[in-house]
Amino acid sequence: IKKFLMKTYRYLFLLAFVGVISCKKSDLELYPYNQIETENAFKTEADVTLAVNGMYAGLRSTSNSTYFVNGIWNILADVLSDNLIVNVSGPGRLTLRTYGNWQYTGEGTYQLFTDGYIIARRANAILENIDKMPDGAFKNNAKGEALAVRAMTYFDMARVYSKTYQNANATDWTVPYVTSTDPTILPPTEPVHGFYDKVIGDLESAKNLIGSDNGLYRMNKLTVSALLSRVYFYKGDFTKCIEASNDALGANPSLPARSDFGSIWKDAEANGNTAPYLGVYFKIRNTKTDNINNIGVNYYQPIANNSVPGGYEVKSEYVVPNDFRQLFAANDIRTTTYLYTGIQAGKQFHHVIKYGGRASSILGTDPSGTNPVGVVDYKVIRTAEVLLNRAEAYYRATPSNPAAALADLQALKKARYSGYLESDDAGLTGQLLLNEILLQRRLELAFEGDRFWDLKRRNQGIARSKTIGDLADGTGVPYIFTDLPAGDHRFQLPFPQREINFNTNIKQNPDY
Repeated sequence: IKKFLMKTYRYLFLLAFVGVISCKKSDLELYPYNQIETENAFKTEADVTLAVNGMYAGLRSTSNSTYFVNGIWNILADVLSDNLIVNVSGPGRLTLRTYGNWQYTGEGTYQLFTDGYIIARRANAILENIDKMPDGAFKNNAKGEALAVRAMTYFDMARVYSKTYQNANATDWTVPYVTSTDPTILPPTEPVHGFYDKVIGDLESAKNLIGSDNGLYRMNKLTVSALLSRVYFYKGDFTKCIEASNDALGANPSLPARSDFGSIWKDAEANGNTAPYLGVYFKIRNTKTDNINNIGVNYYQPIANNSVPGGYEVKSEYVVPNDFRQLFAANDIRTTTYLYTGIQAGKQFHHVIKYGGRASSILGTDPSGTNPVGVVDYKVIRTAEVLLNRAEAYYRATPSNPAAALADLQALKKARYSGYLESDDAGLTGQLLLNEILLQRRLELAFEGDRFWDLKRRNQGIARSKTIGDLADGTGVPYIFTDLPAGDHRFQLPFPQREINFNTNIKQNPDY
């Protein structure tokens, strides 16, 4: 059995290698650090730079990825919750329906698991070898980047597979926090609380090492502070969340004006811009040359139809249920930026167009005809999220600071709603204030992979409409499965069964 397990881990090891050799040409020289023998792979700064580039390439694309650009991360949490409904009347292909129906098993969650460890292993290879470099800014920056990427990846894996810090007890477990590249180890699951401490430890260390001028396409000091805001927020350490948010936001939070909000999602080349830029701390580059369109196709694709204006219609796998659509106001810039009500197969649906691409129309066409539909950078973390983290943290902290929470809420709404006046919300207090903060979080981060994890964080169940269907007017085919009670075991996805078969130190989540 031991021999079989070792073969399995060598297989996973080779998956990391395959992920690198499938990258674009400029990344092809990265292979040495991803082989078992790394003795000669980290001799120069150029070697380390190649390894760092390969680590970031893993965020863009791994083999059959489910992560970020080449995967389902930007839609998974929305499918699992109540932000989307599967398009049956259209129809779509009914993809991800096991997630939308909460019918997942350990046979279908393997890629979420392995992709995370492929990325983490690339970070670990850097961390195991970085001390070969002389002390100085280059070494510190590379080490900080690797620590930050590893921590971010593991935190996302924990959001998928385990309870959040506040909802877990001392015996609840999560994924192994692997810090070695040894392919023969059989790491066990570990306590959630200790796991969070490791994530925070890596990020705090990274913040002290990493540079401030790495640009938008790499981690930098402000990005790490923003990620710390997110992790402390999920932990329920609201004082630390406020501190990290203050570090990330500064005295004047970078919230783009309403007129610039759409530019966030059109992704003009941002190389050379400092973070945050247009309210984004960290993006994963995805150019028209890369042409990875999963991030857009997860939501829709243009289909030729000469009977409709423009000759194309929008075909969506998932659409927005009408009860959620009605929460987007006419004077909210997010309404026209995120949503489009249009025809598919002769019927009206509320489509998500947030990731339409760099083209000037949602059908993927522009005057030059060079920008493919659905090909955009992945926005990992934005100033709006950090501001919302801080607003809720101000409200929930001990002592509570509702005035500061309201000020953050007003700052966001002023940047989103035309004609908004701070006096419009001046009377918000207590539960009404919290409810508005939570509503704005749902609207702002809709279709960015947040909703399900946020409901789990708050230990709130899901109650989808039993009557509203998939068509724009609320008719059509409704949800089949509507209720997921707070604390239900399905808020934690099952560990992949094949991994448990390979490594008996990993325990399956309860009730699977």
